[in-house]
Amino acid sequence: MVKLRLKRCGRKQRATYRIVAIDVRSRREGRDLRKVGFYDPINNQTHLNVPAILSFLEKGAQPTGTVHDISKKAGVFTQLSLNQTKFY
Repeated sequence: MVKLRLKRCGRKQRATYRIVAIDVRSRREGRDLRKVGFYDPINNQTHLNVPAILSFLEKGAQPTGTVHDISKKAGVFTQLSLNQTKFY
């Protein structure tokens, strides 16, 4: 199973995170399948590759709680619901 979760980067006391698609059995800094975004909690910046996130979600990937909140603020789930209604 694939999850969308945060991967810690940066230096001590200045953490930044990459949003990655990664296998559930991998550790936090393990090998990821694809980098799909960036999150900086200190400066409150996010950069998301929305088409890549949508493709992983359509294939059944599960976001973690924090990634779900970040994606929700960016409006990813509204685009996901629009994509699903187009095909039906």
